[in-house]
Amino acid sequence: MKDMAQRRLGKTGLQVTEIGFGTAPLGNLYEKIDDKVAMQTLEAAWDGGLRFIDTAPFYGYGLAEQRVGEFLRNQPRDAFVLSTKIGRLIKPHDPAQEWPGVFRRALPFKPVFDYSYDGVMRSFEDSLQRMGLHRIDVLLVHDLDIDSIGSEEETEAHRRQLFAGAGGGGYAALDELRRNGDISGIGAGLNLWEVAESLIHEGDFDCFLIAGRYTLLEQEVLTSFLPLCAEKDIGIFLGGPYNSGILASGPVPGAMYNYEPASSEILERVGRIEAVCRAHGVPLASAALRFPLGHPCIAAIIPGARTADEVSRNLATFDHPIPAALWSDLKGEGLLRQEAPAPV
Repeated sequence: MKDMAQRRLGKTGLQVTEIGFGTAPLGNLYEKIDDKVAMQTLEAAWDGGLRFIDTAPFYGYGLAEQRVGEFLRNQPRDAFVLSTKIGRLIKPHDPAQEWPGVFRRALPFKPVFDYSYDGVMRSFEDSLQRMGLHRIDVLLVHDLDIDSIGSEEETEAHRRQLFAGAGGGGYAALDELRRNGDISGIGAGLNLWEVAESLIHEGDFDCFLIAGRYTLLEQEVLTSFLPLCAEKDIGIFLGGPYNSGILASGPVPGAMYNYEPASSEILERVGRIEAVCRAHGVPLASAALRFPLGHPCIAAIIPGARTADEVSRNLATFDHPIPAALWSDLKGEGLLRQEAPAPV
């Protein structure tokens, strides 16, 4: 078993491994995987030293949480840090009536948005039951942004539900669970850093899960969001370090950037980044995995994997040595912002 370096996750005080394990693929994201394969993937992650696991009720409509719990129940509880999410209740749904979505052969349920006090408490208890565990370390508000909800009006309505006054909102439930010691930290899992930044002004958050947004291709968060997180001692764990694929595949035909085919401008920029990496004998994917951890607010990256081989590939990619000159050369070529901290 490998020992993985750890970092503190913001005000939670929790120590998390620099690489975590994202479990959306275990919810049959885009394609079905067998239970046996899912268990082998989790075992490979554990054997590789990954001790920070992030999941959500939404992933496979309960399937990912079930699979995660089945594996983690056999591990010492204090040996790992577990985060899951609130914001959707998973309701029974007749499988004969097809439910559209990105999860293939998911469980016979459908997600229903609910950011209320009662909704948060119900979601928390349901997650404990699905996983068969007595404790969750971090609860995240999931997908409170227009990209996920679909309209400005609905998004604003759910936000009001989260921050409803007189203890009636979901934030009050999260804060109560934290004050009671039922969880160690609260945060939000979002696609848009701008939404995370706005939440900082409405509540006392310990951490955020951000999909992408601080990568070899994107460093806009250095302007205001990450400095604010540093000021407030808010930890970040980062999903999507490959920007949906292009920072792993390189600028090949059909490469994906932020879930869409990459534009010619992005392909050209990635080609330039890859050329600098190649000059230093570093795979593009290795630089992509390492870069975010240069910033002191970034506690972990959590690339997903659907097979044991993918876990092994992620670990080997992460372990590739990277000379300090790579980062200075990327800055010299105007491919990284000058203020971006270089990984050690």
